[in-house]
Amino acid sequence: MASYSALGSVMTPNPFELNNDLAYQRWRDLKLSHAPRSMDDLIIEVRDPRRLTETERMALVARCQSANMAIYAGPDYGEDRTVPRLLGAQIGLLRLDHNRGADEDDITALRVVQGENPRADFIPYTNRALHWHTDGYYNSPERQIHGFVLHCVRPAKTGGANSLLDPELAYIFLRDLDPGYIYALSAADAMTIPAYMRDGREERPASIGPIFSVTADGHLHLRYTARARNILWRKTPVIFPGKSTREINTQDAVAALNQILTTTPYVLHGTLTSGQGLITNNVLHDRSEFTDDPSCSRLIYRARSYDRVRQS
Repeated sequence: MASYSALGSVMTPNPFELNNDLAYQRWRDLKLSHAPRSMDDLIIEVRDPRRLTETERMALVARCQSANMAIYAGPDYGEDRTVPRLLGAQIGLLRLDHNRGADEDDITALRVVQGENPRADFIPYTNRALHWHTDGYYNSPERQIHGFVLHCVRPAKTGGANSLLDPELAYIFLRDLDPGYIYALSAADAMTIPAYMRDGREERPASIGPIFSVTADGHLHLRYTARARNILWRKTPVIFPGKSTREINTQDAVAALNQILTTTPYVLHGTLTSGQGLITNNVLHDRSEFTDDPSCSRLIYRARSYDRVRQS
């Protein structure tokens, strides 16, 4: 199975195979040598994200190939909802996810909602902090999110900053700590998100699946949430067939991953401003608590996709 390197070139054999340490070490060294250390390293200035020049488009794609994310900085188009859809279509994010929060155009308006609005049940539609997660971790296997665009219409008055971590870096730090942790978090039943019930009716079925997986074309995929409630981890240990067979507890692996998220210097921090947007291959991210200006509330447009960023 082929796998893409930190620079987007095909590598064979797959560095995500736990029994191939040589391929892993080569990929690891290349990945770390190109890892950004600041959100400023991700920024590409664009004249119009709806109609990228080929130079702009390839620059964004290159950032995503090396870091799994990029930030575009363009003009402020106000509440033009076409920006994330048109931008995504130019970089391969074609199949958009029509989730419950999305509108008819498959774009979700992330803003504070109150009252009887069913979105008020979910933290993304409040001003509270969002813990580490990847998007769509509760989706079924055939609807996994592999890429998304966040387009900032208006930032909050204060707060609302994001922390970002490339899942491939999280994989590296966890595998270096203990490859058995990767094995445990790759189990088909590693994490279960229970069904979502509203007024006694099932609105979303339970979602069962791995944390780490490798796609058919060799890309690493991460499905994760650091939330503490309404989540079930595999209870029985997995048997890791390494140099010495041993048991690995899934919750020990989760604890190690959470420790990485709080200690690694490779986490990027920043706040999008009007006209800026984040493009990612569904990286790990969080959002800090924020305070709105009552007359000009925070508004982010989100387009989730079943596709990854690609050159054409």
